[in-house]
Amino acid sequence: MRLRVDLLPHGEYPDTVIVVDVLRATTTATVFLEHHADRLLFSSSIEESLGLKSENTIIAGERGGLAVAGFDLGNSPIEAGAGSYAGKTVVMNTTNGTYAARVASESAKHVLLGALRNAHAAARKAKSLAVEEIAIVCSGERGRASLDDTYTAGVLCEYLLAMGEFTLNDGARIALTLRRQVGDPIEPLSSSSGGMSLESKGLGEDIRFCAQISESTIVPTLQESSNGQVIFVSS
Repeated sequence: MRLRVDLLPHGEYPDTVIVVDVLRATTTATVFLEHHADRLLFSSSIEESLGLKSENTIIAGERGGLAVAGFDLGNSPIEAGAGSYAGKTVVMNTTNGTYAARVASESAKHVLLGALRNAHAAARKAKSLAVEEIAIVCSGERGRASLDDTYTAGVLCEYLLAMGEFTLNDGARIALTLRRQVGDPIEPLSSSSGGMSLESKGLGEDIRFCAQISESTIVPTLQESSNGQVIFVSS
């Protein structure tokens, strides 16, 4: 089986994809489902998100790391973890992560959301679903490869290689090399451009939260991708 890491989303995924935006969209998405959200809807724009506001929805997301005017919540996993969302749909729109997930949903048979928080569970789920290829897709930072997502991809690769044999692409080798050279996740997350931006905005606690490895067994899994609706549920 092939194991592929894309340092940025490119599309054309024939099998199973794990989308990574560790700082912070895929971490926060996992926390919403941990706190009993019925489902996550990844919108295509801020305007679409605002148009979906109702008593049964929570609107969450960011631009430049900060909550969007008119949204109920930002993109902080700590903030998300302070609530309960039973019976609610959480509508998310972020700078990088929700876009990457929507790209993957256009072609992949299965799309999962992965982060350090659920890394082991996401790797196990991907291995159980894949037939020919697992692609780990890094969301990156505004169209550029990111240190934090690449490191997280390396952690996922380590778990997957412990479960079986894979043929690796160059991206997977890069991610594994980074992971093996840097053991403590705080370093690559906090020194990444995204991490430094969060720290400058007083959101350093989010970085430390996102650096926790395999604290969750929840894997957001694509349920539906049709008519512009990209919906994830707990798995």
